[in-house]
Amino acid sequence: MAEITASMVRELRERTSVGMMECRKALVETNGDMEAAIKYLRERGISKAEGKAARETKEGIIHSYIHFNGKIGVLMELNCESDFVARTDQFKALADEICLQIAATNPLAVSADKIDPAVLEAEADIARNKAVLDGKKPEIVDKIVEGVIKKYASEHSLMEQELISDDKRTVKDLLTEAITTIGENIQVARFVRYTLGE
Repeated sequence: MAEITASMVRELRERTSVGMMECRKALVETNGDMEAAIKYLRERGISKAEGKAARETKEGIIHSYIHFNGKIGVLMELNCESDFVARTDQFKALADEICLQIAATNPLAVSADKIDPAVLEAEADIARNKAVLDGKKPEIVDKIVEGVIKKYASEHSLMEQELISDDKRTVKDLLTEAITTIGENIQVARFVRYTLGE
């Protein structure tokens, strides 16, 4: 059994923003393996976050972000359970990071199931025609189209996008970690992205 030092606990806390006791427990459970402890906390956080997902989010903020060149702006409604949490710097920093993601990637919707079906149908037609022109066998064309649409939906839905600040995590991962740390359900309700001249 590896000795769990205060510096190890501190490092894990800095890397995950999880409480000291949870960090210590994760290090004990993983015999002092830092990467395994991070994985342990993330997996545990997901189950905690899923438990909070049914709770109502009637509070929150409308957060605005203007890109440094003044040509892109984002308005987003980020909801939580209490006014107290909505006023914290941590919640506002989360809102800012999500708005920056929206400004940079221009997603079509919060989640894949909210993308306009007409847009997905148009992409499916393009993929189907391309597969046929490429000489693909009729029996695999539908599978190709299905794969293309799944990829398109994940790239264009905010929750499934890789973070621009860390391509090993998605926006959903960021939200899950925030729910675990803050202790309340948090939801992106809606957003709008403006581009100068469009």
